[in-house]
Amino acid sequence: MVNTTAGLIGVVLLARHGDRTAYYQDPVTYNSTQSYITPLGEQQEFELGSFLRDTYLNPDSPSFIQNISTDVVNVDQLTVRADAGGGNVILNSAYALVQGLYPSTKKSELTLANGTKILPPLGGYQYVPVQSLEYWQSPSLTSWMDCEYFQYHLARLYVSSAFTNMSATAAPFLTALKPYLGSVSNNFTNMWNIYDHVNVQYTYNKTYYEILPPTFVQQARYYSDWLQRNVFTDSVQNGIGQIPIRTLLPEVFWALGNMTKASNQVKMNIQEIDYKPFIGLFNVTNATVTDPEIAGTVNYASVVALELSLNSQGQHEVSMKFKNGTADSQFRQLKMFGNTSITLDSFIHQLFWTTINSTNNWCFSCNQTVNRGCSVFNYSNDPFLYGYGTGYTG
Repeated sequence: MVNTTAGLIGVVLLARHGDRTAYYQDPVTYNSTQSYITPLGEQQEFELGSFLRDTYLNPDSPSFIQNISTDVVNVDQLTVRADAGGGNVILNSAYALVQGLYPSTKKSELTLANGTKILPPLGGYQYVPVQSLEYWQSPSLTSWMDCEYFQYHLARLYVSSAFTNMSATAAPFLTALKPYLGSVSNNFTNMWNIYDHVNVQYTYNKTYYEILPPTFVQQARYYSDWLQRNVFTDSVQNGIGQIPIRTLLPEVFWALGNMTKASNQVKMNIQEIDYKPFIGLFNVTNATVTDPEIAGTVNYASVVALELSLNSQGQHEVSMKFKNGTADSQFRQLKMFGNTSITLDSFIHQLFWTTINSTNNWCFSCNQTVNRGCSVFNYSNDPFLYGYGTGYTG
């Protein structure tokens, strides 16, 4: 069924994966081990998909997308991309999300030429294509990995006065927490892994759940949030700390721009990702100025919606909304650059100069000449190679 009631032109969705097994990130590089989605994570993503269905595919919703197929998926109207590295957690999260977005329906039944009626398995399960992006194919969804300048950024953070002060503040807590960490280091640089260990054990280990002192989960989350906020933001919009969102924005601009064209069919573009780009996005758009509580790590199954519409002057406008996992039952309206909506041209103009939009650009931005496809480019005449003139040589 397609409804032509006036509404949104389209939406770009940035969705975080669901709950997963334990996960280790090297504090020096932020390279990571594999993790796998859990049944809880699958359910979180399915519920997120159902929420998005109610929001964008319901003709009675104020956010209904014009001319979108509401019951039987039209795969030409939907683009879904997911990071396929580090185990199955992000890719399988995307599959769970689209199950909620376009659930099984008997309306997907078809009739063969001989009159036989065929219903897909599982009561009319709908197979939505998901493009998986492997680590070796492109750095766009894992751009901090193998990025030498990002590692310099980490090293500078760890010797900064802000880090030293927060480390001292956290020290009594980390000492008290040590008996509950097993073999996990309680050094403040390891705060992400500390929180992850506590959270996973508290969720799945009944004994741990019963003996962990009250507030310890919340305190670990607080300090982890502080660290991640400083790791994945920077003092300038095009700083290397914000590289996760800088490599994702070109896809966002491309998708929104295509939605303005009469020939375009895609109504919904979904990017299933890690938590890191959210932190940078909220920072580069100044969303945290009016909503400082969103500055930390977003919850599992969180989603940012960049909604495209036409204003009264006939200009394409973008509005940013956010749902922080299961903690929020509805979207909250965020402000970009102080406004609840801005023209698409303004949105692109204010952020395009910060983007990293090709592997070649990423190689240069990261001082990488060997890994991730960088060896095919010739940097022999590049005066900025190895950081000379960029301030990243120390």
